[in-house]
Amino acid sequence: MAEPLIHTTVLLHESVDGVLARPDGVYVDGTFGRGGHSRLLLSKLGPQGRLIAIDRDPEAIAAASSGDTRVTDPRFCICHAGFADMGPQLDALGVGLVDGVLLDLGVSSPQIDDPARGFSFRFDGPLDMRMDPTRGASAADFLASGDERQIAEVIRDYGEERFAAQIAKALVARREGGRPVRSTAELAEVVARAVKTREPGQDPATRTFQALRIHVNGELAQLEQGLSAALERLAPGGRLAVISFHSLEDRIVKTFINRHAKDEVDRRAPFAPPRPSVLNALARVKPSAAEVAANPRSRSAVLRIAERTGAPLPPVHEKKRRRAG
Repeated sequence: MAEPLIHTTVLLHESVDGVLARPDGVYVDGTFGRGGHSRLLLSKLGPQGRLIAIDRDPEAIAAASSGDTRVTDPRFCICHAGFADMGPQLDALGVGLVDGVLLDLGVSSPQIDDPARGFSFRFDGPLDMRMDPTRGASAADFLASGDERQIAEVIRDYGEERFAAQIAKALVARREGGRPVRSTAELAEVVARAVKTREPGQDPATRTFQALRIHVNGELAQLEQGLSAALERLAPGGRLAVISFHSLEDRIVKTFINRHAKDEVDRRAPFAPPRPSVLNALARVKPSAAEVAANPRSRSAVLRIAERTGAPLPPVHEKKRRRAG
């Protein structure tokens, strides 16, 4: 019998303490994973508290719902969805405003370490990379159908890979030769041949695997939509805590918080008083040296925490909130 794949939660105490505004409040863990954040948050909630978890991965839903890892706390429930769909999930549960939203944007260790999921070049397996394997096209499907320009754009834009054009050309040439890439080992081999230099200690395939995963799962669009959904549902004084693992994600989170942490001037009415900010940026936290030593996968993590002010949301958000209510 295979041993269970273990996940070490990154910035566990910092993120839970950062998002916990009121012990008897309602909270959303938008990326349940294997429940590290959820379990600690439940231990800190009061008897009237409530935690709603969300995850796209059916294996995460199974981990929360059955077997030895099942969460039996009556204050907890979990939904099979992406956090971008937070609003409809909360509506279905009869929940309006919440006191905190926590998003851990990293891929969980069970996903990375399971060869069948296709997330890692360290193990040979089918080139899948879908967070939810029951929906959408896999990475192999994209490489089998995308043209050279599309593939190069994905690898360049989402992987920040300077050899994107060479990699895309090699992938398409292999496909046209009757040997399309279908496994993680095949992809890593093609990339290694196309990438001539790389930073010390980094595998040549790192950026390409990241890019394909982001594309297949629509991760950046999900993040932008999820941040907006969180803002629409946060009660005054509620907290938003987001852990990102690469610069593309962190840039979106930072820009979102900074944009909503400034007073907004209505250009159509330049002499009207500015609309007050709706978020206060509270903290930016990096893992400690001890955490990085114990869990090297945490080294690139950045936690950003913001708090909802009492100011009304901009009109576009208020319309969405009224429809949700």
